[in-house]
Amino acid sequence: MTHPRRRLVIVVRADPVICGHSGEARNLAEAALTRGFDDVRLLTWPIPALQAAGLPLKPLDRLLPYSPGITVERPEPVGDYRVPDGRHQAGLTGRLVELLAEPVPTVCLSMYLAPHTTVVVDAVGAARAAGFAPDVHTVAKAVGSDVTNVIRSCLREGRFGAATVLFTTFLANDEVVAVSEYTRQEIIASAEDVDAHCGTTFAEQCRRRVTVSYPPIDSAAFLDLDPADVDAALARRGLERDGYILFLSRVTRAKGIYDLLIAFGQMRCRPGMKLVVAGTGPALEHVRAMAEEDDRVVFLDDVDDAEKPLLMRGCAAYVLPTRPEPDFVETFGIALAEKMLAGGGPIVTTMTGGTLEAVGDTAVIVEPGDISGLAAAVDRVVLDMSAAERQEMELRARAYALAFDRAAVFDDLFPQETPALGAA
Repeated sequence: MTHPRRRLVIVVRADPVICGHSGEARNLAEAALTRGFDDVRLLTWPIPALQAAGLPLKPLDRLLPYSPGITVERPEPVGDYRVPDGRHQAGLTGRLVELLAEPVPTVCLSMYLAPHTTVVVDAVGAARAAGFAPDVHTVAKAVGSDVTNVIRSCLREGRFGAATVLFTTFLANDEVVAVSEYTRQEIIASAEDVDAHCGTTFAEQCRRRVTVSYPPIDSAAFLDLDPADVDAALARRGLERDGYILFLSRVTRAKGIYDLLIAFGQMRCRPGMKLVVAGTGPALEHVRAMAEEDDRVVFLDDVDDAEKPLLMRGCAAYVLPTRPEPDFVETFGIALAEKMLAGGGPIVTTMTGGTLEAVGDTAVIVEPGDISGLAAAVDRVVLDMSAAERQEMELRARAYALAFDRAAVFDDLFPQETPALGAA
């Protein structure tokens, strides 16, 4: 049997989940093929399990294919109905052990600590205990909701044992990274809380070891868009260039959709604009009901990856008024950086979490939850900003966002002269 020379395994919630980090995994996988990895695998969940979880999903018939050399594996659950939870995780862990048993130098990247980093740590431990001596280097990436959702909920509920397990698992990897500096600081702050309660030393380890790796973006999908393709995409949706304000994200309270809908009713530009809400999410049906009598609000719940940059390019303004909520804080804002690459109207967003790391000084910033301020900012962008100002902002934004190109991010995360594989 001929084995690959070098393998990358990414354990993640991959497509069809609507999540910036499923796209992040795709982009790292594609970049790996150009950097000496001849076998790249995404270990993820069976689609029925994703559907049952209620996650927002892309249309299954319009998922972008992966390049040859990338394999998406969705291991079936292990056990039957008598194992009510953990069956799918056991399937992922078992399949990773099988891959580690092969004599192939392997890098394992996990995104989301619970449960993907647990899968990697358990699989590596099992492979070593079984005597397979895997040649493996592990990287755990905290993508934001690991902290704002999982760890923070443990701390709010006084479940310090669960938080201890999460930090122990995270720090058991050869490398530990965060999706933004904001996320890194949140990790350290959470570790300090656990240390204060449990007498542990997680914060010192996190300060010393956690580095930042921003989300990788396929810049080529957003740059140099054909104007004819943009016009055709807009025509299919009954839209015109610079004739709509775009919200393209998960439709949730934390993304600021309610603030935007109320603000839209106050905008001076409203008579000449449509508000396009592109995406799905738990708040979609409620927001639809709120706007049922407003024919200037358009809902698009079937936008695929090919149409996304075209809608971004044609809008008069892209608005993401994200706000901190107990269960979610925007830890970077991948859609913001994608919009900056696509061009089109300026971005209006808030100074929440890591959004300023995504946009730098190239967007119009309002306070989270400031509805009147949001309306005024969009009016200024649409009605008062000159064409020269808009173009200057567009060019600066694109130049800034090129730093997040997937090749550059990959090379920073996986430098060619890596530490010795398996050096824990």
